[in-house]
Amino acid sequence: MPGTFDLFTIGHSNLAADRFVDLVKGAGVTTIADVRSVPFSRWCPWFSRQALADGLARDGIAYLPLGDALGGRPRDPRLYRDGVADYEAMAMMPEFRAGLAQVREAMTRQRVCLMCAEREPLECHRCLLVARALAEQGIAPGHILNDGAVEPHAATERRLLALTGGGEDLFRDDATRLAEAYRRRARAIAARIKR
Repeated sequence: MPGTFDLFTIGHSNLAADRFVDLVKGAGVTTIADVRSVPFSRWCPWFSRQALADGLARDGIAYLPLGDALGGRPRDPRLYRDGVADYEAMAMMPEFRAGLAQVREAMTRQRVCLMCAEREPLECHRCLLVARALAEQGIAPGHILNDGAVEPHAATERRLLALTGGGEDLFRDDATRLAEAYRRRARAIAARIKR
């Protein structure tokens, strides 16, 4: 399985620390790239930045904080459209591109896994923004699910099309349908400005 994918993603959700480590080690992961804008968990404090970094180090896994560049809650108010984080605008930012370059560089030496909080890939920017951008660069992401299965990003995209009603369409090509499905799902789950 590890050879099938170029990198992985995982949502820590409310997993126990040892279960989380088992899942990522099972995939051969040697580096966790934390893409949370706010690397803190009130409910699962072992996933807060320092506790996580320390715990991973004890298990021989490196910690790479990338939330400033690849997080889903931009600080710049111009990256929100109608109060919702605009993933397409975020993907065009130099900081985001630099974050992707950091991931790619880390991949030359390590087995990288992007980590955020949400359990389901289709409810998280790690899939809808970051993994999408990496897949467009020819990288094959695999999403580690909480049961230990790894879902290929292409299968996740098929689920996305089904979820958003973007199935077969005689008048739109596959790329257009998929882009619209990403746009719809991102608008449904992306961070919102509190008013």
